[in-house]
Amino acid sequence: MELTITGANAITFPTLHIWDWRVAIYLFLGGLTGGLMTMSAVANLRPGKVVPRDQPCCWRIPLIAPILLSVGMFFLFLDLELKSHMYWFYLTFKPLSPMSWGSWILVLIYPPMILYAFAAIPDELKAEMKDGFFKRVADAMRPYLLKLARVNFVFGIMLTIYTGILLSTFVARPLWNSAILPVLFLVSGMSTGTALMIIMARKNEVKLFFTKVDIWLIFAEIMVLLLLFYGHYTSDAVHRNAIMPFFTASHQFFPYFLSIVTLGIVLPLAIVLKFLEVSGEHSHELTASGKFLMNASAVMVLIGGLVIRFALVYAGQLSGYGSFM
Repeated sequence: MELTITGANAITFPTLHIWDWRVAIYLFLGGLTGGLMTMSAVANLRPGKVVPRDQPCCWRIPLIAPILLSVGMFFLFLDLELKSHMYWFYLTFKPLSPMSWGSWILVLIYPPMILYAFAAIPDELKAEMKDGFFKRVADAMRPYLLKLARVNFVFGIMLTIYTGILLSTFVARPLWNSAILPVLFLVSGMSTGTALMIIMARKNEVKLFFTKVDIWLIFAEIMVLLLLFYGHYTSDAVHRNAIMPFFTASHQFFPYFLSIVTLGIVLPLAIVLKFLEVSGEHSHELTASGKFLMNASAVMVLIGGLVIRFALVYAGQLSGYGSFM
């Protein structure tokens, strides 16, 4: 039945639920949150950290990570045609169901993420807080800062990979059905998380550190994206047809063609700007032009990550095992 109805449409069969921009935003924010969790943990665990080991670094990131994930889950909730089905996910656990794994991961990830946010609250901010429950929790979690950072590092990777697994298990959608897709979402999520770290970091050494990290992540993202297209192109006709929207500048496929052109310009340009900035010497003071280059390249990385999600979500629903159109 699935093989019959998935190939009888331009975007998807009219009676099937269409995954639209809400799912794309959820995938982007989920990957971004996972990247932030991992990279904020790296900021506190890295050997070159200049503040004492028990003092938090980049404390704003752990605070906004739960908010971003909650916003993403809100968009996913809006996409549910039957909202009551949300509760059924948590009444059972199916080990062979990626959605069941993902539902529980999204719940289990909140406690360590929130506790890490409390542990990362700096002393000067806690001094302004009124004595109460939240301040006591922040004081109690501070000694566990590094342990919570390690837990968030692992959970961040799990969350980012899951956003790709969610799509790759759809066998009826050849564009999504690739083992490389979770790797692409992992690298892209790490890169977007690093980009936001660069934008929000206040210390020069932190900005430079994550700028250098993001250079390698962008290289990896481009390579994995090329491998995804190469794998489909060298596969059977169905998988080869699945990537055609990205290489066909017709009226119907123009948004997908434009997306691949955008990625081909935005990501390499971000690398160039990062190389120009890192090649300078800013060990003592970061110039205004240096900050601009870093932030501009980081914004391009965020745009690239968003474009990847939108393009894959919509183009994937064009693919099927029946008629391509």
